[in-house]
Order: sequence, then structure tokens, then C-alpha cells
Amino acid sequence: MPSPLRRGHENSSPIVKSSKATPSSARCCTCSPSDTKPIAFGPSRVPAARYPRMALWRRRSQMSPSTSAPPSRTRILRIVCQNSVIGRAPCCLCLCASSGSPEACVSYSPDGKLAQRTRPDRAYVLGSGARPPPALPRTRDRMKSIAAQILILTRQRSSRRNLKALAKFLAVLIGMIMTYTVIFHLIMEYEVRMNYEGQEHHSWLSGLYWTLVTMSTLGFGDITFQSDLGRAFTIVVILSGTLFLLVLLPFTFIQFFYAPWVESQAQASTPQDLPESERDHVLLTQLDPVTEALIKKLEQFGHRYALIVEEIDEARRLHDQNYRVMRGDLDDPETYESARLNQASMLVSTLSDAADTTVCITARGVNETTPIVTTVEDPVSTQIHEMAGASNTIRLPEIMGQALARCSSGGDAITHTVASFDTLRLAEANATKTPLVGKTLRENRIGDLGVSVVGLWERGNFKPARPDSVVSPNTVLMLVGSEQQLLNYDEHFAIYAVSGEPVIIIGSGRIGTATAEALEARGVSYRVIEQNGRRVNNPDITIVGNAADPEILKQAGIATTPTVIITTNDDDTNLYLTLLCRQSNPDVEIIARCTLDKHVKALHKAGADFVQSYASIGASSIFNLLQKSRVVTVTQGLDVFRVNVPTEVIGKTIIECGIREKTGCTIIGYHKDGTLEPNPRPDTTLEQGREMLMIGDWEARNNFFKAYNAS
Repeated sequence: MPSPLRRGHENSSPIVKSSKATPSSARCCTCSPSDTKPIAFGPSRVPAARYPRMALWRRRSQMSPSTSAPPSRTRILRIVCQNSVIGRAPCCLCLCASSGSPEACVSYSPDGKLAQRTRPDRAYVLGSGARPPPALPRTRDRMKSIAAQILILTRQRSSRRNLKALAKFLAVLIGMIMTYTVIFHLIMEYEVRMNYEGQEHHSWLSGLYWTLVTMSTLGFGDITFQSDLGRAFTIVVILSGTLFLLVLLPFTFIQFFYAPWVESQAQASTPQDLPESERDHVLLTQLDPVTEALIKKLEQFGHRYALIVEEIDEARRLHDQNYRVMRGDLDDPETYESARLNQASMLVSTLSDAADTTVCITARGVNETTPIVTTVEDPVSTQIHEMAGASNTIRLPEIMGQALARCSSGGDAITHTVASFDTLRLAEANATKTPLVGKTLRENRIGDLGVSVVGLWERGNFKPARPDSVVSPNTVLMLVGSEQQLLNYDEHFAIYAVSGEPVIIIGSGRIGTATAEALEARGVSYRVIEQNGRRVNNPDITIVGNAADPEILKQAGIATTPTVIITTNDDDTNLYLTLLCRQSNPDVEIIARCTLDKHVKALHKAGADFVQSYASIGASSIFNLLQKSRVVTVTQGLDVFRVNVPTEVIGKTIIECGIREKTGCTIIGYHKDGTLEPNPRPDTTLEQGREMLMIGDWEARNNFFKAYNAS
């Protein structure tokens, strides 16, 4: 018998699922007795695409009296390939435990005697760690899916009521057909007795045939009545058939069976719980721009998530888009129990302020320790969410406003901290109208102040700092150092005022107001353009009008302002205003807000120098709160991450490694003796087991992990 094991899959490993004992008379027939042991059979079917069904037999048993004692720790594995042809003897392949190689392909007759032996060309080798060949959809899985749909369909009271109504209708319809069949015979017999021309006796099957043809209005005309009584009966059958078969039957079938069946399919395709083994996952309460960006980050760094959706149609739609969806009501404690909240890393709720409160209270009734993160629009809601059980509340308008204000070159040239890591500070400083402009970093010798320049922002593009990098009038320096080192920098450059003209803020909504507050805290003057007069907070610095009107922009001072900050919540409007502002003043710095990540490139192309994505900033703020997270996003597209010293650079100094030149990432901190050393010296030796703090954009970070096997 030819070996059923196919070529090209030597490294596939079937998975043992069960074991069922049978007589242990069989043993390997080619391996020497000292290398083998008898095996008792226990099949475990392992289907694979286009391959015979396979079973793995593995069991240690007593030695046969005819064999000598084998060495200790000797086992053999036997794979039995059960052919799909019923009645054919199974073929078993013995693998010696000592070598793990296929020794022989043996077939046994039903009584257990050796029938045939052949040597296989290829075999599945166990323990290789490789995955088995991908399996095609199995009939058993499809049957399970159908069974689940039927179970859901029959378990609901409304579905059972619909099925009963459909059954009653079908019973009435069948009774009507049978009655018409009987009446057909009676009238036809009457016409035969009355000697109507062309009439003859018909069978019961002919009567059923005439009834169905007439009720369905097909009317072949091969069997007809000649009497007025028969024709009147035909009219009744046609009218009732039109009503029942062409109107009521489709409606009843769709209403009472098809629609519930489709609904049960949707329920069966979207799970209502997560596996008990699910751990360290993130639970999300809705899909919006923020959580959509968060999901991308979670997937990028290997975190699992589950999206809780209330509506079946929405759950099915998201499931079809390959989102990991779980269906459940957000105000039902059982939903969070089924979502394994007690084993989750975090619960994130980005609903309205009121709905987030309900989520917090309900979830806290299930688990008291799992972190809950909510987003708030109204500052008053922060305290309410904390009372309801939220661990962290994120005020996205305030964070967004601070991010927009931080990008502005108006005001001063001192440092502004954007992130802190132990004693290390990451700050930004404008270079406009300072002595740094026009010189390289080597010529400026900023390192003499104790700070390190790790990057430069040039109109929204982050560039790693290099000794020959030239500082332009539009450059924003990314600095790293301790608090004292940053103060040393400020003492040298605080005297330089970048601009005395007010910054223009377009829009005074929540984000526009937060931007104004952040600029005011920095001592930067500003002017607001707002179309809605009811939103005006300070009439002295607010111009009421449409920012799309060039005259309004001129009145606000577009020709002299150093910066325009666009804060409206409509990306299309922001694109239009960006083009208009760039046309009005080609040299002005434009900072734009966008709601969706996909519009960032479009705004840059339209002329924006900096673009802050609402979705990206919200996702980064939430992701930074994740426990065990080793990545912190400090601004759009720029991350600080912790890594252990890679094996390839152990024992080398930082300058010898050339990490910045190879990857674009910069080492900004080095953990040594339990403390974080900011700006480690180039001659610092990287030791095994130490941790580095690095900064770089997404491309640089990916280059680092490709170049080094870091963790």
C-alpha cells in the first residue's frame, strides 16, 4: 500500500487530542528490540487539507516477553494514517525515539497481524515546532456552526413563536392543497359521468399536480374543466393560490424564518464571551477614531484586545472587517464577566461622559482592580468618573490644546518639557531669531550646556540630530537632559523673544480654548477667530466672523503673525483653511488639527508645518498608561522606548556601536546601578542586562529592531 504521507511537509506536527486504548500487541517491526517498546493504540484524528485523516498513537506499555529490555527513556511514536476507504487496514509509521526518523510504514489487517511493510519517502517528524499544513474548512466545523445557529434560533422565545406561526401557516396551506385535490376529483368524476367532451378519470397524483399548477398560476392547460362548476372552482383555486402562495408564503417565510435565521447567523458569528485563557488583553467599548488608532498600536506591539459591541448588525460588520469583536450590553455585569475583565490589562471607555460613568460603575461591580481609562470632554466629568471607579481620566481637548500650543514658534526660545522619565526630561525649544540659526550643531556646541540635541523638527518632519545638521529659522530643537541642564539652556536663550505679534487661533471650541490657555501659560499673546458669537469668551481678543473670508484673516493680522493654529473639528474645513492661510502668508507657520490619521499627509501637502491628530494623540495617551508598556509616544510619530542592551553591542562603547548612524535612533538614557543616567557619554560601555532609553520616529524604531535582536 503506498504511503499516504505526502511530500513537502516533513516538519508538520499533528496535535494529540485524545487517546483510546486498544490491545497492545503491535510493535515496531523494523527497529531492533533494544530500541523499541510495544504501543497501545489510541487514535486522535488530525484532519489536514487534501491529506488522509491522521491519528497519533503514543503510549508506553509493558515489554513483550519476546523482546529484550530496552534502554531507559526509550519511547517510540507511531503515526497511523487512517485511509478514507472503509475496511482498509490502517497504515502505521514507527518513529524511533532515539533518532526520531521514520523507520517503516507498516499495515495491519483487522485481526492485528502484519500485512504489509513499505518504507516511506517522506514523513511528518514530530517535535520540529513547525505548524501543520493549513487545513481547509471542515465539515465538522460547518456542522457545529449550523448547530449553533439552530440552537440560538430555538432558544429565543420570539424565534420559537415565529416558528410556531410559520408551522401553522404551512399546515393551513397543506390542508388547503389536500382539500382542493379532493374537490378536483369530485368535480372531474361528475364531468365524466355527465359525458363532458374530452374528460376522463385522473389519478390522485394528477389531482395534486393540477392543484399546484393552478394555485401557482402556471396554468399549463393540459387538464381543464368543461362545466361552469369546475371553472368556478378553478377561479377560487387561482385566487386563493395567488394570495397564499405568491403573497402570504414569501412574507411569512421571510418574517418568521429567514430573518430570524439571518439574525441567528449574526449571533453565532460574533462571540458573546472570550476564552477562559484570555489574559492581559485590552477591552474597548466602541470603535471611534481614537480606539481605531489604539487598535493599530496594540497590534503593532503584540497586545491583544476585544471590542465590546451592543448591536448585532454592528458586531457582525466589524467582525467581517477582521476586528476582534465580542457582543454584549455595556450596562450588563455579565458582559464584563464574559470578557474576562478580572484578567484584562485595561478597560478603555471612549463614549460620552454620561455613558462612561455607567460603564465604570457596572465594571467596578465585577472587578475592583483592573484599570479603567475614560475620556472626558467636560472637565467637571473628571471627578464624576473617578467617583464611579475610573482609574485614569484623559481630557483629550486639553491634551490636544497643549500639543498644538507646544508646536507654536511664537513667544520665547526657552525649553518646554514634553515628557519626563525619572530624572530625565525631554523638551522642545524654538530656534527662531536665536544665534543658533544658520549654524550646524557642531558649531553651536549646545552640548557644552549639558543638554543633548536628539532631533530637529523642520515644518512637521522629525530629523535625527547629526553634527552637521544645520539649524534653520523654522527649526524646533528636541532636547534631552536633566532639569538643571535644561535650566542652563534657558539661562542662555531666555533673552531671545521669537516674536511679539499675536498668534492666530481659528476656532474657540474646547480644543481652541485649551490651546489659548496653554499659550497664555507660556506668556504668548494670541487672537481668536470664531464664527459663532455665542462662543466668545473674551471680546477684546476675538474676531467674530468666518475664517474662510480673506478680509477676516487680514483683520486678524495674517500678514504679520508668526503662527496660525487651526482647531476646528472638520478635516475638510481645516484643509481649506490651511491652503487659504498659506496663500495669504507664504512664510507663516501653520499648525493644524485633524480628527483622522489618514488626513495627516493631506494637511502637510496643503502647507501645514505641524499636524496634530486627535485620534493619534488620544491613542498614544491611552497606550502610555498600559502597564508593562515599554513605549511612550511623546508627540505625533515620535516615540521613546526602553530596550535591553542587544547582544551584538555588549562590551562596546556607544560611539563604537554606531546605533544612531545605522538606525536613526538615539540613546538618551542608560540604566546603571539602579539609576537612569541622562545623556550617557559616547565612551560609555554597554553592559549585559542593562537597559537603554531610546528615542526615534516609527521608521527609526523599526530599523533598530530589524538591526538588533533587542527586547
